[in-house]
Amino acid sequence: MLKADKPNQAALSDEEVLALALKTPSVFKVILDRYESAFLRKARDIIGAREEVDDVVVESFTKIYLKAGQFKKLPGASFKSWAYKILLNTSFSYYRRLKTRHAFTQQDTEFNWDMVAAKGGSREKEDLQDLIASVLVRLPKNLAQPLKLYFLDGWSQDEIAKREGLTRGAVKTRIHRAKKLFKAYLKELA
Repeated sequence: MLKADKPNQAALSDEEVLALALKTPSVFKVILDRYESAFLRKARDIIGAREEVDDVVVESFTKIYLKAGQFKKLPGASFKSWAYKILLNTSFSYYRRLKTRHAFTQQDTEFNWDMVAAKGGSREKEDLQDLIASVLVRLPKNLAQPLKLYFLDGWSQDEIAKREGLTRGAVKTRIHRAKKLFKAYLKELA
């Protein structure tokens, strides 16, 4: 890479830099320079001031580079939003692992389903909702759907029964089974 190319790289869009980095990996440093400090701040907001923040950001940049060939610019979706999505997913995954390990190493701690179902918003409630959402994709659809509707979307069991063409008892049973599988999955992570 010639030094004369550097000013031109600065003028390139993120998408152009990413495409160029696929052919010349050293160009990816431009992306690192543009986003590193912002990524560190965002990761720190999510997982706190931990020494692992650097690891989360490095893992995010690694995923961005490895998935660079999959990036496609769509209307309303830029490289920046795509890259931040990867960072957020990586940060939340790390945060969930931390939270899960902590929650299940304490004997008296139980998963707080009531807090998730409660109206209103709090940081802890949002974290629990994020944790549930990440597990829902691993559950069978017939169990995941009622759990999502009930705890994340705030639907009543009667509303779910009507929508899904089930009895209220069947919905209640599915929610109970989903919660049981959810807890088993969390214990595996701990």
